[in-house]
Amino acid sequence: MQTFSKLLSIAALTSVIALSGLGPAQAEAKKDFKVAWSIYVGWMPWGYASDTGIVKKWADKYGITIEVTQFNDYVESMNQYTAGAFDAVTLTNMDGLSIPAAGGVDTTAVIVGDFSSGNDAIILKDKDKLEDIKGSNVNLVEFSVSHYLLARALETIGSSERDVKVVNTSDADMVGAYKADDVTAVVTWNPLVASIMEEPSAKKVFDSSQIPGEIIDLMVANSDVLKDNPDFGKALAGIWYDTMAVMTADTDEGKAARSAMGAASGTDLAGFEAQMAATKLFDKAADAVAFTTSPDLSKTMDLVRAFLFEKGLLGSGAASADVIGIEMPDGAVLGDKGNVKFRFTATYMDAAAKGAL
Repeated sequence: MQTFSKLLSIAALTSVIALSGLGPAQAEAKKDFKVAWSIYVGWMPWGYASDTGIVKKWADKYGITIEVTQFNDYVESMNQYTAGAFDAVTLTNMDGLSIPAAGGVDTTAVIVGDFSSGNDAIILKDKDKLEDIKGSNVNLVEFSVSHYLLARALETIGSSERDVKVVNTSDADMVGAYKADDVTAVVTWNPLVASIMEEPSAKKVFDSSQIPGEIIDLMVANSDVLKDNPDFGKALAGIWYDTMAVMTADTDEGKAARSAMGAASGTDLAGFEAQMAATKLFDKAADAVAFTTSPDLSKTMDLVRAFLFEKGLLGSGAASADVIGIEMPDGAVLGDKGNVKFRFTATYMDAAAKGAL
């Protein structure tokens, strides 16, 4: 899915924070905010909004400034956010829990933007059934959403990772790796999926549309910063839904916006629209609110935290998946209520839905 490099361990991240002297973003009323994003179909709107003045429009409305910075390295954007250099960042629900939350930074999902509905896929070479993956080496970015997708796919055939061998492979090397004679199975995300599927031998045997709503793309913010600066959250919501209105419009302006986002992500209009088709984009605030307040979200986060605990990604010494509290929009908490570090709220999306921004 997103552009991954090798994940920093929590211990290494702690060192980054200590050496940088930054620490988590300071909780106080302030006027200047910094937002980080990285290239993925569901996050391209943030770059477009910055380039076209939509960010400035909403920042001006609330008398603040918002600096939007693109990262070519997804993990680095999260590390910089966790270290306190940014107030908000784009990330997935899984990575929000395993990196900033596990790193001790209380983080709130302000915008639930979309979920992957086919952008992430398992591809086999010259074999067309998922069952054929048994006994294979599987090239993927270890501990990423690709790893999660593999685990969930194996469950559907009564199997587990014991039946395969994961080969940690950088996303930058994935297309080349597939072409190697000894590589027979890969798990990756668009636009890499599209590139690999151009090979006659490539057979897609499972994708994220088969686990709908589980790989979720978010705009999150430091919870303390958000608490002291609610106008920042309102501006983020305004930016998102303004941009959605343009991006999804069946007009010349909409086509131009999609073309610009496609070019910025290294593809063309057709390629970008194909990625959009494999994404359940919440362009309407009411739909995002309904998804976020659904009981299904809690079930998804339960699956995600169990996977992360199994992989040792909830912090060293974590005794169970309950080590980190995850607060849902209704106030219910999965895990430790005394250590809530990841939160979902419908507040800002609901305000947008009601025209109250």
